[in-house]
Amino acid sequence: MKTYLNKIIKFSNVDGPGNRMAIFFQNCNFNCKYCHNPETISLCVGCGKCVEVCPSKALEKVGNEIKWIEKNCIQCDRCTEICSHNSSPKVKNITVEELLNEIRKVKSFIKGITVSGGESTLNYIFLTELFKRIKEEFPKLTCFVDTNGSLNLSDEKYKDFVNITDSFMLDVKAWDEKEHLDLVGVDNKNVIKNLKYLLLIKKLYEVRTVIVDKYLNNELTVKEVSKIISNADIRYKIIKYRSIGVRESMKNDLKIPTDIRLQELKEIANSLNVKNALVI
Repeated sequence: MKTYLNKIIKFSNVDGPGNRMAIFFQNCNFNCKYCHNPETISLCVGCGKCVEVCPSKALEKVGNEIKWIEKNCIQCDRCTEICSHNSSPKVKNITVEELLNEIRKVKSFIKGITVSGGESTLNYIFLTELFKRIKEEFPKLTCFVDTNGSLNLSDEKYKDFVNITDSFMLDVKAWDEKEHLDLVGVDNKNVIKNLKYLLLIKKLYEVRTVIVDKYLNNELTVKEVSKIISNADIRYKIIKYRSIGVRESMKNDLKIPTDIRLQELKEIANSLNVKNALVI
């Protein structure tokens, strides 16, 4: 069993509780206008543009595919900057065992792993096997999932995956369905369903909302999310939109909110009895 891996951050303290290994998978079924890592959205089509700009000869075209020569790479990211397909030539096709080998290297220094993306849940069969192996070999490590909430996790076919996952970190990008559709290209019915379902089964660790000024009805989203997680032991991250990594073509309509506005939204959450609202 294999899937596509974008990168691994061996030590992260922003992807769940404690020091964690963050694993980023390739491929996403959302196309968020403010995506900060758009190179994780799609798979490489082998066009070869990246080969032409690589300064260290770390890329070469072999047939219809791009070969990444990792030892030559200087991580300048020119390949992803020039890519017009929201992809990266540095993606690896990896097995569960290969990922386990990476975890073995740092197991004594982490509290668990968090899978992200792209959209990690698109690999739910792979993740179910990975988490099962982690529970068997490293019973003290927790397995967290960072998700856009696009899959209906209450569906029977995801039962084993949800059961073996310790907790989920869910993005609620916009409450209004039309806004959500415009922002990411997909409606938010499953997102809201998952918010309620994961809370009900006590597998919701954190909710995140990115605040974009004058483009989204941020107050509506914060209010509605806060009502649902009111009095629950759930962290709510109210995140300031930043333009770092965002595609140039998407930036014109996206405005950075003021710190005052972020604090106002946090106060709304607090007024609705959100126990742990954070401005990030």
